[in-house]
Amino acid sequence: MTTFATYFIILSSIIKMADRRVRVRFAPSPTGPLHIGGVRTALFNYLFARQQGGDFVFRIEDTDTNRFVPGAEEYILESFKWLGIKFDEGVSFGGNYGPYRQSERRDIYKKYVHQLVELEKAYYAFDTAEELDAKRNQIPNFQYDAHTRMQMRNSLTMDQSEWQQLIADGVQYVVRFKIEPGREVHVQDMIRGEVVVKSDVLDDKVLYKSVDELPTYHLANIVDDHLMEISHVIRGEEWLPSAPLHVLLYEAFGWTDTMPIFAHLPLLLKPEGKGKLSKRDGDRLGFPVFPLEWNDPNSGEVSSGYRESGYFPEAVVNFLALLGWNPGTEQEMFTLEELVQAFDISKCSKAGAKFDYQKGIWFNHEYILQKSDAEIATLFAPIVAKNGVDESFDRVKQVVHLMKDRVNFVKELWPLCSFFFVAPTEYDLKTVHKRWKTNSVQQMTELADLLENLTDFSIESQETTVEKWLAEKEYKLGDVMNAFRLALVGIGKGPGMYDISGFLGKEETLNRLHKAIQVIPTLVAE
Repeated sequence: MTTFATYFIILSSIIKMADRRVRVRFAPSPTGPLHIGGVRTALFNYLFARQQGGDFVFRIEDTDTNRFVPGAEEYILESFKWLGIKFDEGVSFGGNYGPYRQSERRDIYKKYVHQLVELEKAYYAFDTAEELDAKRNQIPNFQYDAHTRMQMRNSLTMDQSEWQQLIADGVQYVVRFKIEPGREVHVQDMIRGEVVVKSDVLDDKVLYKSVDELPTYHLANIVDDHLMEISHVIRGEEWLPSAPLHVLLYEAFGWTDTMPIFAHLPLLLKPEGKGKLSKRDGDRLGFPVFPLEWNDPNSGEVSSGYRESGYFPEAVVNFLALLGWNPGTEQEMFTLEELVQAFDISKCSKAGAKFDYQKGIWFNHEYILQKSDAEIATLFAPIVAKNGVDESFDRVKQVVHLMKDRVNFVKELWPLCSFFFVAPTEYDLKTVHKRWKTNSVQQMTELADLLENLTDFSIESQETTVEKWLAEKEYKLGDVMNAFRLALVGIGKGPGMYDISGFLGKEETLNRLHKAIQVIPTLVAE
């Protein structure tokens, strides 16, 4: 499909929808935690809806009762609340198209199942699991379709009285969609252009199961999208093979005029190697694949989340938006509002998007730099207090100002700058042997005397006085400052020395210097 053809499809879609309100949906299954790929799908739906002045619907697809996990629905809702992605209607939000939970729509689905049967677009099938297994063993690559359906136990191969009696007797059955062979099915996709599939490769999909009186996803999503007037279906690439079936279902119901426009997003791929991003990749490489921490109620396993790992929700949203979509400019930092303005679904990639988790870390660092010292200090102050330090907010903010450009996460501040609040109890031996010279004791003693005599202990005053002393004594700046840093910090890293001593104040600076003069020589001798 050429780029021109793709844009033609998009233009045609826009014209088709000109008099129709844009309505999109996100419809997860409550079978566990929300995968980060699902978050991106929801985000793209949100951006599209907001840009078009449309509605964003939240639906729960819980037809698979065997896989239902308690707490999953609440987890999903909390995830979007944290991310700042808001729905206009749906489960827990209300609206005029409910109910929005599939398990509460059984009677609706039954009506449409019967309609398909009456139209001879679907049929009852009574094949047991054992019979299906036997057929699979008998026929290589067996598929329940036009070529095999007349060999099976279904309403097409039985007299009406026979299959009606089976239903009356309570025999379990499914309803299968009747795919007619020899057709070309055309799927118009806003990202991929026109996708053409031969109907011969499609099987007679199960649409309904009598055992739980619930439809499968294929029927439920078609009926729900139609009744809820969904105008665009934006979903992951994994649903592209099902799209021809869905087109045929719209045709069977006579709903082609209101069929939504499709867009199938590229998959999120492993950071390294091939294949779809999985939880195992996160476990192996040390990054979350869920928005929030998830405590599995069945296994007790705890999976890390972006929130608990210290990511800002804005950083996660910004990161995800650029996975498989490009604004066509060099801009990387976007607010949610800016993303709404810039989003163009036609600029989504057809190819899978490699999940560069290191880029996610970079985004978090950039958002730390963007936030005010007060915002970061508000998050850091509880960490300081948790470590037994009673410090004022203004003092915490001072440290944040000096150190926030050195970290990717707020939680990294404490191990990096605890020396501002707590005097070192030990000295890094590697730094001791490298930075503490034979004349360091003399130099630090002179420096301590110099600083003790200062009446003005401001950074400017310290710097002027010490530089004058260095020049007079012809001491090497590096030797003095390296030893000074070791004495105050305990290691060979940190911000400017006058920033450190200025923060500590005269008394604490001198205490640390005197201690170092006494202790470090004993370490050198070891």
